[in-house]
Amino acid sequence: MPMFFIVLAAVAAVILFSAIKILPEYERGVVFTLGRFTGVKGPGLILLIPFVQRMIKVDLRVVVMDVPTQDVISRDNVSVQVNAVVYFRVVEADKAIIEVERYYDAVSQLAQTTLRSVLGQHELDDMLAEREKLNADIQQILDRHSDAWGIKVANVEIKHVDLDESMIRAIARQAEAERSRRAKVIHAEGEMQAAENLQVAARTLAAEPQAIQLRYLQTLIDIAGEHNSTIVFPLPMDLIEPLLGRKPGSGDR
Repeated sequence: MPMFFIVLAAVAAVILFSAIKILPEYERGVVFTLGRFTGVKGPGLILLIPFVQRMIKVDLRVVVMDVPTQDVISRDNVSVQVNAVVYFRVVEADKAIIEVERYYDAVSQLAQTTLRSVLGQHELDDMLAEREKLNADIQQILDRHSDAWGIKVANVEIKHVDLDESMIRAIARQAEAERSRRAKVIHAEGEMQAAENLQVAARTLAAEPQAIQLRYLQTLIDIAGEHNSTIVFPLPMDLIEPLLGRKPGSGDR
């Protein structure tokens, strides 16, 4: 008889232990009573009816999911390999359990197909230069489709866009050609500005003969200061005649 009470007490302890559940702050329990959904409980102490109620735990913390590398063909027919990372969390625990079988796998597959679909609509230059916009587009699509599962996609980040060696060399040649083009444009603009300034200076000197004389003398000073050797420099008479007070064409008297 005492053995019977001992067994009964042990069974009661096991039942009581299975009926008491404690959930931390970041978890919720989806409770089913005889197979029917009866509510979401937690956090803290939860009492369940043994053999009648069943509880499934759901983690509400942000999940960092790595999207495997995907082969993508851009709109300009360039093959690239792209991978990304998705940040999401469960906001409605009941939907995450009832509406989808395994919400993590569902979000992973959805992220892979969405990544290929969105990037396939853009050219390679857009993938490299407009990554923030592509991240936002992918995040909006994922968030819209996973809303029925009680999932909130917080952020999507494209990590790597890998190209083959031939494409890398082609991009390098393109960048070099672009730099050469810019250099030629800048040089041409400088030549044009210099020509315009020379025209203005020529008109100014033509209007003032004394300015031409002063410029001529300044040139002689610059040459004498830079070179120590003797230099024979022709001196036009029409430049020094105004300084001598003579008029062109007048003879000696």
